[in-house]
Amino acid sequence: MLALTSLKLSHFRSHLRADLHLDGRPVALYGNNGAGKTNILEAVSLFSPGRGIRRASAADMTRRPEALGWKLMATLQANNQAYDVATWSESGAARQVRVDEKASNQTALGQICRIVWLVPAMDRVWIEAAEGRRRFLDRIALSFEPGHAEASLTYEKTMRERNKLLKEQVRDPAWYRVIEAQMSAAGHRIHQARQQAVDILHAAQEKAETAFPTAELELIQNDGSMPHTAEDFRAALEESRFRDLAAGRTLVGPHRSDLLGTYRAKGVPARECSTGEQKALLVSLILANARALQAREGAPPIVLLDEVAAHLDAVRRAALYDEICALGVQAWMTGTGPELFEDLGGRAQVFEVGESDGHSIVNPAQAEEFHPQARPV
Repeated sequence: MLALTSLKLSHFRSHLRADLHLDGRPVALYGNNGAGKTNILEAVSLFSPGRGIRRASAADMTRRPEALGWKLMATLQANNQAYDVATWSESGAARQVRVDEKASNQTALGQICRIVWLVPAMDRVWIEAAEGRRRFLDRIALSFEPGHAEASLTYEKTMRERNKLLKEQVRDPAWYRVIEAQMSAAGHRIHQARQQAVDILHAAQEKAETAFPTAELELIQNDGSMPHTAEDFRAALEESRFRDLAAGRTLVGPHRSDLLGTYRAKGVPARECSTGEQKALLVSLILANARALQAREGAPPIVLLDEVAAHLDAVRRAALYDEICALGVQAWMTGTGPELFEDLGGRAQVFEVGESDGHSIVNPAQAEEFHPQARPV
């Protein structure tokens, strides 16, 4: 089982304080728009590597107007063991991590906690620029390979250094060799992790019997093909220097990759599907991700689904809840009203998120709020 059994927020976004006691079941958060529901999901997302569901800076997450910094604490149940995890930022500084009272880092956090998410900003993933699709695939790849984050950081850093040389029109090969060796090794790891993620998702979807359509995925390279080995990639970077000097930037590598999706049953490219079909394909991939992790790790990841219920019809909404419960996933879901979660019944913990004196408040929902049929006549 992988789940948070407690969560505390301090001076985080709209939350001055929040203290949630959890039992491992799915979590439904409801309340008006702007009440602070997504802020809680963002807090949960920070117990995995990266910048969270909003990709915000640490400074942007602090509560205003105090701007003192913020702190998140949780008890994480993973691998039949309980971990006390804290992450925080002081006065906008880079966030820090502590596991069981010992200083740690985000890579180590990724070894014990895997979190996947689907948020409204991702609804346009099939029709936006390739960067958004790479980011979507990278989050899935990271759930299977925690070292993917380190490879990505190394690649971005070395590519910035190489691009600086290119813009300054440096032509001496000696300046490029070390940078390109590091860049090619990290880039090859990135490509391997992405392709592995695509293959795993295909296999997980084949075993699925849900109300959600399956997606055919293909990882392509906008400028041709990605070299098969790190050495081939290094050679490609060397060969491309003249062209890159003219452009002032690197034109070959995994930063030029794209993810193509197809609605398999219809043979229609995802970018040409209806808005509802595009959303259903994304839900299908998130469920496949969870299913694959359960098979590989013995437990599914924590799943964050922001406003997902409002974009699904009643049949698919009920199917989503059944799939979540069948997998044993601690899914965190948000919606504007308790009626969106009625099909969950007693299978979930429900909290109402509201506002008071300029900050968000979180309270367990009353039975009659969550089960309209229980209200006195």
